[in-house]
Amino acid sequence: MAVSHEIKSQLAKLLATEDLVVEHRNCETACFNVHTRVLTLPMWKKASSEVYDMLVGHEVGHALYTPDNDWFRERKIPPQFVNVVEDVRIEKMMKRRYAGISKTFYRGYSELSDQDFFQIANENLNTMNLADKANLYFKIGNFIEINFDDKENVLIKKIAETETFDDVLDVAEELYNFCKQQQEMMTKTDNLQMQGGQEGGEDESEIEQSHEPGLEQGTNNAPQQESEDFGSVEPEEGESYGGTDNSDEPEVSTMSNLEEALKELTRNDTVENKYVEIPKIDLNKIIVKNAEVHSRFNEWTEWIDNNDLSESDIFGYVDEDYFKFKRSAQKEVNYLVKEFECRKAADSYARANTARTGVLDCSKLHTYKYNEDLFKKVTTLADGKNHGLVFILDWSGSMADVMLDTMRQLFNLMWFCKKCSIPFEVYAFTNEYPLVNYDKNGNPQVRDLPYQKREGLFYIAEWFSMMNIFTSKTNSKEMERQMKNFYRLASSFSRWGRIACPTGLGLSGTPLNEAMLSLHQIIPQFKQQNKLQKVQCVIMTDGEAPPLKYHREIQRHWEHEPFIGTASLGYASHLRDRTTGNTYSLDCEWYELTDILLRNLRDKFTDVNFVGIRVLEPREANSFIRRYCDWNSEFEKIQKIWKKERAFSIYNSGYHTYFGLSGTALSNTSEFDVDDGATKAKIKSAFVKSLKSKKMNKKVLGEFIELIA
Repeated sequence: MAVSHEIKSQLAKLLATEDLVVEHRNCETACFNVHTRVLTLPMWKKASSEVYDMLVGHEVGHALYTPDNDWFRERKIPPQFVNVVEDVRIEKMMKRRYAGISKTFYRGYSELSDQDFFQIANENLNTMNLADKANLYFKIGNFIEINFDDKENVLIKKIAETETFDDVLDVAEELYNFCKQQQEMMTKTDNLQMQGGQEGGEDESEIEQSHEPGLEQGTNNAPQQESEDFGSVEPEEGESYGGTDNSDEPEVSTMSNLEEALKELTRNDTVENKYVEIPKIDLNKIIVKNAEVHSRFNEWTEWIDNNDLSESDIFGYVDEDYFKFKRSAQKEVNYLVKEFECRKAADSYARANTARTGVLDCSKLHTYKYNEDLFKKVTTLADGKNHGLVFILDWSGSMADVMLDTMRQLFNLMWFCKKCSIPFEVYAFTNEYPLVNYDKNGNPQVRDLPYQKREGLFYIAEWFSMMNIFTSKTNSKEMERQMKNFYRLASSFSRWGRIACPTGLGLSGTPLNEAMLSLHQIIPQFKQQNKLQKVQCVIMTDGEAPPLKYHREIQRHWEHEPFIGTASLGYASHLRDRTTGNTYSLDCEWYELTDILLRNLRDKFTDVNFVGIRVLEPREANSFIRRYCDWNSEFEKIQKIWKKERAFSIYNSGYHTYFGLSGTALSNTSEFDVDDGATKAKIKSAFVKSLKSKKMNKKVLGEFIELIA
């Protein structure tokens, strides 16, 4: 059974009782950075779930209890001996902290013992040095038999009783010295036996007399003094701790064997995991203010004046169409307002609180014989929530043919917000607006990135902008002028216009994913500025966005220093959000990245509804539906709804609800209007068409109100 790295990451965070950053990388050993709080775990491919849990618990123990200090500069102890003692301490601390983790360690080490990870199958355990025996005893002592003499038992007890890292260093040094004495005694004994063999042999009494005093078992004089002497000397390069001959240094072979065996569990044939994060964007560098956007329309005024024309000459037919649409849209707007107020009232009554006042109700006094409730009651209605809406409009070139219809739908929702006194902001994302910086001489310069660049962040290009095209902060007169200007502009996209588009307001690419990243700052700022309790986000688009890139440190062989460049996302890429602690796999099709970014937004802003409005051409509907509906039955069901109503709702995308709407059905201009002398058939057709359009609008708008109320 494959191990879920996401689940193990959550396990590590829970054990550490903090929002650790857990990375699974293609490395051989685990490590923890105490400064960045990043716990790096190898991808133990062949490890079972029990072993994985045990290894995670062990590494979290180091993260919690092993300090980050350079102890080896002051204490000349081989790291292996410190590791033996420290492993015992941190596992003891973890078992003390989490009672249930004892079983995890038991089962994990049982499996390691069965698979001979310590490579002791053909070894006589009692002939090993004390460090090896201690390592085995405290890890797999339940599954093997190890004997200790009285002196060894003293050290084993000290290892078991360590509480602080200073205790660990003291006991590790004592353990090292003890093993050093054992090593020296065995070396001298072997040398004497070899010499005796060369001279024809010596008897045992002569060998015993050749021993230095204090080397017999139970004494601790000369060898201890010798170890203290070399322990205070700084070893030269190439020397081992405590001497000049590496062959005389005691080693913890079981520790080395375990490390090598664990390396075999790692996944070395996979691509390195890449973790990317969302940059904190400076909104002042990407948002084009409302007044600045609309100042661009002065170019029209200047052009008309320079050519001795009037606005009616250029925009007369468009303005007439705008006012006709505005009159016809009032029915839908009033319907929205009514539905919204009804749902708010229903919610308020659902949270109503009824209580007694303590005052007698005289109208009930005559019922005192059979009625105990003679007091007046008062009903307290809960206050409604403050609502706000953020609209994101796709300003890409593919929207040209449907921009006017999309703008009409947007205007409906804006008029609804105005009537209900709901604050709102409308942003259009683009990468064409000329946002530039100027030097002290007034010369334009390339704009800086809207965030602090570093490795592992999503890349947002310098030319990305969010144009604040409408805001509820403007008065009614100014709002009317702004809406009329954009109605003219949207009309010019879908028709042969007689005037050029203002600078910076032309349609561009589709930086939809960049807009999703900017919402991480836009939503909380909008909520704070307007003191809102409930915010909704409506995204109106007609297509998918290109994939994002991320910043990566690149070292080129002809350069001395690396630089932060960009690279494409791909296999084994993950989005990591430190605020929520969630990790999202980016191993997906390029068009699925938007849904992943939406899921991240939903996890971060749990009280915000994200509503998508996808404007579709009839030829695009089937491919769009099939993207979210794999089953034939579900696909056929939505396809029938589309053919009948020219609208449908999808609930399994990144949005809470994703509305698919026909571009031609958004116009709201299907009124009951026939020529004089029309036949009965034409009158019937016009009437049916009018009713169908109104039915579609009311159904979609009703579901929309249900989401935001």
